[in-house]
Amino acid sequence: MRTPLLPLALTLLATSAVAKDRATFRYTPPADEERPVVVEGTVGPQGSDFALRLRFDKLPFGQECGTRCANATLLLDTDSSTQSGMKLSDKAPENGADLAIIVQGTRDLSGTKSDGFLRVKVRRLMNEARTVDDGELLTELDNRRDPERIHIEGNTVYLLIDASSDLPSGRKVRVVYHPPGSKAIQATIPGMLSGSASSGKVKIFRGGSRGTAKQGGQRVGTENK
Repeated sequence: MRTPLLPLALTLLATSAVAKDRATFRYTPPADEERPVVVEGTVGPQGSDFALRLRFDKLPFGQECGTRCANATLLLDTDSSTQSGMKLSDKAPENGADLAIIVQGTRDLSGTKSDGFLRVKVRRLMNEARTVDDGELLTELDNRRDPERIHIEGNTVYLLIDASSDLPSGRKVRVVYHPPGSKAIQATIPGMLSGSASSGKVKIFRGGSRGTAKQGGQRVGTENK
C-alpha cells in the first residue's frame, strides 16, 4: 500500500442546527489519489428514503476520469445493531451494516461510442455476508433513466435510496464511509422509527419530488457477480 504524500484529515461535523436530523462528514484525500473520491457527504432520512448528498473532488464520471472513475461505497446499519447485517470482526466499523450503496462512474459500451454515466447499486447485507459483494442486489440505478432518484450538479451527486424494503429498522442508523487506504468515518442519523423521516425537516435531495419519488431503477433478484 502506497504511503500518502500528505496527512489525511477526517472530520465529522455535527454543529449545525439540523445536525440531529442529518449527519455531514468531510474527507481530505492524499495528493496522489487518482480516482474521484467523496470529500463531503450529507446523509439523512427523507420520507421513506435515505437521502444523500455526495461531493466528489473531481467529476465522478466522464472523459476526465477515463477508466479511473468514482467507485465509492457507503454502508448503512439501519438499526444501529451488530446483531443483524454483515458479519466482520467485532471491532470492524462495517460490522452490522445492513445496506450498501455503491456509486460508480462507468461507461456504456453498447453503442457506437462509449458514453459515461453514473451507476448506483444497492445491496442488502444479510447475516451471511462477509463482504459487500455477498449482498443481494436490490436495485441498480443510473442517472440517465432515474432522474427521480439521482440528480447531478457538477461534482455533487444527490441520491434517494428506497428504505421501504425488508430492512431492519430502529430509532438510529449508523453511516460508515471507508475511504481507500484510510480509517473509516462513522456518523449517526435518525432511523425510520425515530419520526424524523416523516417530519419533513430533512430536505437533502434536490430534484425529483423530495421524498415521494418513484421507485425507479432496475429491480434485481439475482445477478452474475
